[in-house]
Amino acid sequence: MPTVTDNDLKELKDLITAGFSRIDAEITDLKINQARMEERLSGQIQALDAKLTGQINTMDERLTGQINSVDERLSGKINVVDEKITGLGKRLDFQEFLNRGFLIGVGVVALTGLAKLLGLLPKV
Repeated sequence: MPTVTDNDLKELKDLITAGFSRIDAEITDLKINQARMEERLSGQIQALDAKLTGQINTMDERLTGQINSVDERLSGKINVVDEKITGLGKRLDFQEFLNRGFLIGVGVVALTGLAKLLGLLPKV
């Protein structure tokens, strides 16, 4: 069995230390790369957020304008329909007045004819 000398242990220690140093350097590089990626992603997220906010505001303004336009058109049409209904109501009132007058006239003629038939009115 071979004996382990101090030199062998020192070489082994140096190899292990070098390995740990290399691993430590790689971990440091990974952390730096991760920080850069996080910074880049944060910038992209902020840019995308600003872009989306602008688009949302533009759509909101456009929709508000369209809603106001539709509201104005509907208000105008409602006023026109209201005027037509008012006009129809007046015509209906006048028609009821004429119908009432006609029915009263027919009733008077019928009563006069009945009175003449029964001899209540003098013959002319």
